[in-house]
Amino acid sequence: MSPLTRREVLRRCSLGFGGVALSGLLATPAYGASGAPARPGKARNVIFCYMSGGVSHVDSFDPKPELNRLHGKPMPVPIQRTVFNNNGNIMASPWEARPRGKSGIVMTDLFPQIAALADDLTVVRSMTSKVSEHAQGNYFFHTGFPFMGHPSAGAWMTYGLGSENQNLPGFVVLQSGGAVVPHGGVGLFSNGYLPGQHQASIIKADAQAPLDNIRPSQADAAQRRRLAFIGEVDRAFAEASREPQVEAAIRNYETAYRMQSAVPEACDISGESEPTKAMYGLDSADKLTAGYARQALLARRLVERGVRFVELSCISSGIGAGNGPNPWDQHGAIKKGHGAMAHQVDQPIAALLKDLKQRGLLESTIVIFSGEFGRTPFSQGSDGRDHNPYGFSLWVAGGGFKPGTVFGATDDLGYYAVEKPLTVYDFWATILHQLGVDHERLTYRFGGRDFRLTDVHGNVVREIIA
Repeated sequence: MSPLTRREVLRRCSLGFGGVALSGLLATPAYGASGAPARPGKARNVIFCYMSGGVSHVDSFDPKPELNRLHGKPMPVPIQRTVFNNNGNIMASPWEARPRGKSGIVMTDLFPQIAALADDLTVVRSMTSKVSEHAQGNYFFHTGFPFMGHPSAGAWMTYGLGSENQNLPGFVVLQSGGAVVPHGGVGLFSNGYLPGQHQASIIKADAQAPLDNIRPSQADAAQRRRLAFIGEVDRAFAEASREPQVEAAIRNYETAYRMQSAVPEACDISGESEPTKAMYGLDSADKLTAGYARQALLARRLVERGVRFVELSCISSGIGAGNGPNPWDQHGAIKKGHGAMAHQVDQPIAALLKDLKQRGLLESTIVIFSGEFGRTPFSQGSDGRDHNPYGFSLWVAGGGFKPGTVFGATDDLGYYAVEKPLTVYDFWATILHQLGVDHERLTYRFGGRDFRLTDVHGNVVREIIA
């Protein structure tokens, strides 16, 4: 066999699976692309509460008194074309708003339990998106690109930082209660062109078997012999092909073997106290709340065990356009639809924040709450709202972010971000910064170009960092 060239050595050891796996085993954060050590980050883990379909910011975290004053009147500025027609006049929010906590952040009653924790939140009211359609919006928020084929944020973070637990996947997506993948499909959780071990593992939080085939079909000794044989053949092929993806497949076999015991243990909540289960809402008569509560509780258990990135999935309420992969998508009956979805997630997410805080985990865990875009200040039909990518809200908590803070602003009607507008690139650049990663250096060469989560954009928003 011919000796490795310098380029091949760099590809296999710095850019490929070997460097990332070694850094994970040594528990030393490293950039997959450069092999350079990362600076210590304030955060170690991320929990992403993704609200697929688009939460109305003007009905939640960015209430606008002008909507009440001008209710029923025409918009004073032209209405931008988004996806649908039948747009009408200004529509007041069905929910009342008032200041919350010592910070005095004004929020509506849509999320009463989350609002009660306003002093722990960093609310960004000036988010923007390039796209207004669900599938493209979901991809854009998850990957930085409005189409499939690129790595998800969770994949980038496990690639850049490695794993803290070799027995569990570094990137997990939780589902329960019949939750479905958001519009766009499982490509939202893909490793893209990164080595295969960075793809998300989808765990069914309420299933008897949280992962397919997690129960071994062979005795341990027989299974180990089989894996050893497969590994020997694969290693020979890896030496001949010199491809990181082959090495990643070998690594995945070994991780899958260890997951047979680690995943059922992590998903077994029988040891959790009854007060803890009740705090999350596992005893709720509302099946949607109980289903999401199980995800939230498992998210805490997973980050306790070193899983780097956990994403939670909303469950469809079955109401209107939100009946499917876009459960927050209420083009009509927004009071009923948003009310049902908020009831599903409010108690579990508030409990997650309180639980992380009392266990000393919130300091090292970033909790994110966002959808792909917001909704319009004017009506669609009689009582719905259209998509609004021009200005919307999200919030983060923990991980060294400045609590009890509001950043940026939309105009008086909540239509456009007018003060300190932020992009998805800025957002992920800031999350990576808190994890100790320079977003401009976390790159992967593919197709002759260095790609990154923030593409060629993004600035760290230091004003929201404590």
